[in-house]
Amino acid sequence: MKDTKSFISYTLTKYSPEEMLQRSEWLYNLLNQRRSVRIFSDDPVPKKVIENIILTAGTAPSGAHKQPWHFCVVSDPDIKAQIRVAAEKEEYENYTRRMSHRWLEDLKPFGTDHLKPFLEIAPYLIVVMKKPYEVDSEGKKINNYYVNESVGLATGMLLAAIHNAGLISLTHTPSPMRFLRKILKRPENETPFLLIPVGQPHKKMTVPNLRRKPLEKISDFYV
Repeated sequence: MKDTKSFISYTLTKYSPEEMLQRSEWLYNLLNQRRSVRIFSDDPVPKKVIENIILTAGTAPSGAHKQPWHFCVVSDPDIKAQIRVAAEKEEYENYTRRMSHRWLEDLKPFGTDHLKPFLEIAPYLIVVMKKPYEVDSEGKKINNYYVNESVGLATGMLLAAIHNAGLISLTHTPSPMRFLRKILKRPENETPFLLIPVGQPHKKMTVPNLRRKPLEKISDFYV
């Protein structure tokens, strides 16, 4: 039996069918312009904008409302330089030894390599951490639930909020990413999930000429 004292009333704005269609089309058209970008400007971005973006990500649903995420925002040039050095070391190993031939072939259209200058150029790096467990005041571990799913949802909302603010981003995964916890001096219960540069686009920014799968390729409707 649920404790009714722990529940509050919730009112959702209702829209007409026409308004719903208009709003759904507007958001689709906005997010359909989002791209992963590797050519950043070093133009500054107001810190308050980044704070609001992270607050938006924090509205994501999570298993048992544990909110098993933490967002480390890096703008310090020295720390960004350390992250770049460590990331490029791992990426060099990936491109020269770890990645399969098929993987490297699939990456060719993107023109990527182990060099990641954007890690220093972008004004902000957001390191998304996942927290498999919490630690109470007595040092006892308390498990979180559906951690990957929860942090994945929060990251998706983070990317949408970044794009909505008129900024660009890249979901960077210099696997393994253990170096991030060491550089940022994070606790043992935090594991790096994604490294996301955020900033303004460079005036010479380009992106690969890609197409997203159409509706019929990504969905089935059972009616």
